[in-house]
Amino acid sequence: MPIPAAGSPAPDFQLPGDDGSPTRLSGFRGQPVVLYFYPKDDTPGCTTEACAFRDDTPAYQEAGAVVLGVSPDSVESHRRFKEKYRLPFTLLADEDHRVAEAYGVWAEKTRGGRTSMGILRTTFLIGPDGVILRVFNNVRPEGHSQEILGALGGS
Repeated sequence: MPIPAAGSPAPDFQLPGDDGSPTRLSGFRGQPVVLYFYPKDDTPGCTTEACAFRDDTPAYQEAGAVVLGVSPDSVESHRRFKEKYRLPFTLLADEDHRVAEAYGVWAEKTRGGRTSMGILRTTFLIGPDGVILRVFNNVRPEGHSQEILGALGGS
């Protein structure tokens, strides 16, 4: 599927969170949502990205925004990652990558001459009404949280 464009409704979904409880995107209507897709728990780039969101939590709270991380890792992997880095936001387990597919971020990737399917590091800024405000493609983990906060301030 293609990546949904800004101005279109964010595809709703329900996934298990890092504590095993179901989390539905539409449950956050009324507040902005930072929905970020990342490849794998506890890898260098993903840890950099997650820790920046963690460190900027007061600014997200001030903006009334919720941060949700999504990867194909298991609930248990998310639980360990969250505990290890004291992440104050929910990590969602998309083990069958159906949500990543719905958002167009499950794609063929080439790394070191090898081709495989995986997550394209992408963030969706979703408005309180459930409409996508901005899509951030080819995200670089360093400085990304600040980029999102800048967009939140101007949304």
